[in-house]
Amino acid sequence: MEFGFYLPNNGPTAQPDALAEIAKRGDALGFHSMVVGDHVLVPEKIDSPYPYTVSGEFPGAETGEYLEQLTLLTFLAGITQKIRLVPSVMIVPYRNPLLAAKMLATLDVLSNGRLTLGVGVGWMEEEFVALDTAPFAERGEVTNEYLRIFKELWTSDNPSFDGKYYQFSGINFLPRPVQKPHPPIWVGGQSRRAMRRAAQLGNGWHPVGAIPAAPLEPEDLAGDLVSLNRYAEAAGRDPGELDVAIKAPLYDSGLPGSPSSSARRRFSGQPEQILQDIQTYADVGVTHTIFDIRSSDLNQTTDRMAWFAEEIITKN
Repeated sequence: MEFGFYLPNNGPTAQPDALAEIAKRGDALGFHSMVVGDHVLVPEKIDSPYPYTVSGEFPGAETGEYLEQLTLLTFLAGITQKIRLVPSVMIVPYRNPLLAAKMLATLDVLSNGRLTLGVGVGWMEEEFVALDTAPFAERGEVTNEYLRIFKELWTSDNPSFDGKYYQFSGINFLPRPVQKPHPPIWVGGQSRRAMRRAAQLGNGWHPVGAIPAAPLEPEDLAGDLVSLNRYAEAAGRDPGELDVAIKAPLYDSGLPGSPSSSARRRFSGQPEQILQDIQTYADVGVTHTIFDIRSSDLNQTTDRMAWFAEEIITKN
């Protein structure tokens, strides 16, 4: 099992010095990856239901503050050595596909091949409208087409594409990513369409779990992975080559600010209990787990990282 953590992209710790400290600490402690979410802007009024809270309310709407995802990761690429850089997830329809492919290739080159591209179709229709993207209702089809464009640009000597949403030919596209044939692509989302996208176009499936709105208990995940493997086989791919990278919060009663509950939640309690949960998910087929250990206080964030590295990573 490999472990990652969420980076802040808003709030008091979303500042250059704090971000640099968090990233360099994660690199030194042996974390596999660090991930950051994607909002270019936040409309003042949001009616779209957020899929990861029971109420459907978006917890990031209060201030509307967000650092741009790919710029943030590129900044951190220059001050880290080993840790992988994961947009998680990049909302594919938000950006012109040629520009996005160039930004991602640049990030892979400047990081010496440390990009893992997490992708998703998005959920906030109001943000799609503000960015003047392709229609929100067609975001899945747009995402599939743009992923094919990325691969064409990253692998072809004479890239060209004739799609429904984008066409190009007669161009040069250099430099290509360091990783061959291209950086790994983790496809986010819980739906069957997301799993099919992962099996057909990705290198891994990247769902969210262990929260009330998306519990993703091991037995449920096992059933989903049967479907994922079936989709991969139908696409002529080896299911064993697909990563399964879940995102989950870390609810630990020993950490300041953590919620308390009489019923233990996944990845909570004593280190032995958390390690057992990790093993349970690994037995089902999970290869990577990314925990949300962010705090508005830098010292609390780095303390949580050090605790996790000592109690979990070194004992896994």
